Amino acid sequence: MSSEAVILLETVNFAAEKHRNQRRKDAEQTPYINHPIGVARILSHEGGITDIEVLQAALLHDTVEDTDTSIGELQAIFGQTVARIVQEVTDDKALPKHERKRQQVEHAPHASHQAKLVKLADKLYNLRDLNRCTPTGWSAERVQEYFVWAAQVVRGLRGTNPALERHLEELFKQRGVEL
Repeated sequence: MSSEAVILLETVNFAAEKHRNQRRKDAEQTPYINHPIGVARILSHEGGITDIEVLQAALLHDTVEDTDTSIGELQAIFGQTVARIVQEVTDDKALPKHERKRQQVEHAPHASHQAKLVKLADKLYNLRDLNRCTPTGWSAERVQEYFVWAAQVVRGLRGTNPALERHLEELFKQRGVEL
């Protein structure tokens, strides 16, 4: 087995362990790990990304935000670059939700290219998921508001990956959201 395959499997295993008891907010309560795996797959399959550190960061992108994982732990296990990318896409949960969302819009244009790739794939996965199944307790208006906010974030990520951006543009167009 190639060393990159081993690295990715170790990363998937770490993420799966960290997210093992978490579920998505859809009616089926999909295992949460499907999300970071899906984000990494979007990057590789649809975005043509082969950068192993970007794929690792995609697999780990919610571990600091949603589990007991620290940036230091990621740095020790996966290296400085992966930890930096994850840190760039991690919201500060100590802040109110509206402030976290505002900061995502504000910080998007200033993120590294690698972090922008992860953010694009994350938004693409989440928007597709919202089209597939509305989360428990979400109204149609809340879903539409998420699309409008996501478009604001994606505007700051333009010029990062034309293939991913085309998929996002189509989703926004279907919802009547201006990008």
